[in-house]
Amino acid sequence: MKPWSFLKTFRFSRKSVLWVLIGMVVVVLIYIFGILPLVEAARRTEEEIVLKRRVLSKYQEHLQNRDTVQQELDQTLKQYETIQQRLLGGETAQLGSANLQEMVKRLTDKNGINIRSFRILEPKEMNVYRKISLQIEFSPTPSLLNLSQFIFDIEHHEKELMISELDFLALNPRTPNSLQGSLVISGFMKIYPEKEKGKEQ
Repeated sequence: MKPWSFLKTFRFSRKSVLWVLIGMVVVVLIYIFGILPLVEAARRTEEEIVLKRRVLSKYQEHLQNRDTVQQELDQTLKQYETIQQRLLGGETAQLGSANLQEMVKRLTDKNGINIRSFRILEPKEMNVYRKISLQIEFSPTPSLLNLSQFIFDIEHHEKELMISELDFLALNPRTPNSLQGSLVISGFMKIYPEKEKGKEQ
């Protein structure tokens, strides 16, 4: 009887060990395929929450500064429009030169300055702008006041005009008010490369 009871105990122990092993395998599988993915998902979710909080924080900061940014943008646009209005009209250097010549002619007529010659100088490109220059030679002027007014009108024109060079000569020292000479008058225009390429073709 005693040997049989020993065998029963042994069998019971083997079953127990088997169930323990099966239980351990199940626990490991649950841990690997159940708990670990949940922990990883929770970690990723936490990271996403932190990132989204940062983005929201920056967005709120932008919203708070929106009025200031909008005011600065509006001011920049107004300055840009003002600059554009002060440029010579035309899409090519030839049109810009023609516009400049027409403006100068109107001002010489207004101030009684007799022009002997107009000469368009080579345009100079400056980034997105082009400098257009025109050299004029004028006959002796009977009045220094008219010449002064003409120069004032050029310098204070609604377009961005300037006198780059001037050369005066008094023909008679006894009448120093009677001057003749030349001026180089310059203005600026926007460059339209795509339109100029189209016209060249």
